[in-house]
Amino acid sequence: PGRPTTRVRQYHAPDAGPAQPGPGPYGSLLAADANGIQLPTGFASRVVARSLQRVAGTRQIWHPAPDGGACFPDGDGWIYVSNSEVPLVGGASAIRFGADGGITSAYRILNGTSINCAGGATPWGTWLSCEEHDIGLVHETDPRGQRSAIARPAMGRFKHEAAACDPVRQVVYLTEDQSDGCFYRFRPRTWGDLSDGTLEVLVGTGTGPVQWARVPSPRIWLTPTRDQVSGAMRFDGGEGCYYTGGICYFTTKGDNRVWAYDAAAQTLDLAYDDDLVTGGEPPLTGVDNITGATSGDLFVAEDGGNMEINLITPEGTVTPFLRILGHEESEITGPAFSPDGTRLYFSSQRGRSGSSAGTDGYTYEVTGPFRR
Repeated sequence: PGRPTTRVRQYHAPDAGPAQPGPGPYGSLLAADANGIQLPTGFASRVVARSLQRVAGTRQIWHPAPDGGACFPDGDGWIYVSNSEVPLVGGASAIRFGADGGITSAYRILNGTSINCAGGATPWGTWLSCEEHDIGLVHETDPRGQRSAIARPAMGRFKHEAAACDPVRQVVYLTEDQSDGCFYRFRPRTWGDLSDGTLEVLVGTGTGPVQWARVPSPRIWLTPTRDQVSGAMRFDGGEGCYYTGGICYFTTKGDNRVWAYDAAAQTLDLAYDDDLVTGGEPPLTGVDNITGATSGDLFVAEDGGNMEINLITPEGTVTPFLRILGHEESEITGPAFSPDGTRLYFSSQRGRSGSSAGTDGYTYEVTGPFRR
């Protein structure tokens, strides 16, 4: 099995305070390219898939409303997986790339699920696809499409958004897309086997020290998981989730925050908050999916806003990395780096039309001199 893509150095949010606007490492954005994407000097984009159209060189029709995604090593090449955030037929698909970046195949890896939003890669090379509805499940899938997907009800039934694995503490962190949602961790009985374990919820009152408490009834409930533990900390619309270097970063769209949970110290801090920006207009709004580069830069996608992916540097600067023009009613989803860190994949979920059915989704690749 492969490993998840990049590992990044810790972003020192507790020391530096919430990130502030400033010049980025790649310079200003240039005029839009032929795909309508503004990028810094030296970077280029291509469209790798369009919803309801065949993936180039294959017979596979790309799914509507592409959402969360990740990359996995595959011999000399790699695989990009992507969820489909539509009801009843959601699921997930994959595109396989050769060593030169050419597309070699595309195929489904999950069927028969609903509103598959984000998720996360595991250290043992599987993709956790999360259903975003009130009794949603986490489904463990094989990016290569060789093994059947398996539902993991022990990880809870709630409005799942994203997942991130912490191999040091051997837990999986989980976000919940509710206006009064919670932040969870799942402790498998055996690391690498998600069929059984303990679901816990974060308990606290804000930034600073926090604790975890067991959710009594994660699989079948009359009281939703977020209401089963007194003192569970509430978050306004949990979105992306990304672990690296002892820190789990997760985003909340209702208040435009990027949180930083220090797993060793068991403390919670803010890596970014648009209300705490002191110099000019906040560049990052509508925070959503999040990933990282080996340089220590965090890449945060916008749901709406002005359709940007912003980066937060280890030095505490937040700045736009790219902007999509003409997709005002869409959102950016699924950012993920290829295993060597030279290619960034992401989607515009609803494309130029803004169709709520996601039938005009675009999936892109950006190449260029990413610092590593």
